[in-house]
Amino acid sequence: MEKTELEVGDVVQISPEHDEMFGGCFMIVSEPKAFGAMGYVHSPSVKGDAYYRCAFANMELIGKAVFVRADEHVELSRNP
Repeated sequence: MEKTELEVGDVVQISPEHDEMFGGCFMIVSEPKAFGAMGYVHSPSVKGDAYYRCAFANMELIGKAVFVRADEHVELSRNP
């Protein structure tokens, strides 16, 4: 994807060619960055959440998450 303005709660999909373990997974953006984004991923390969950094070139924007993590204790809150 080309560089774009990402927001907390955006959902992106990681390119399968970029990463063997997380390729194809959806990442919920928790921190937009100049290079792309940081966020959390749910993967069948990993128990729980994995935190991940991804460059714009290695992901595609899917949309907005309705529910996002509120804090470190996995409490979910509705995305405004």
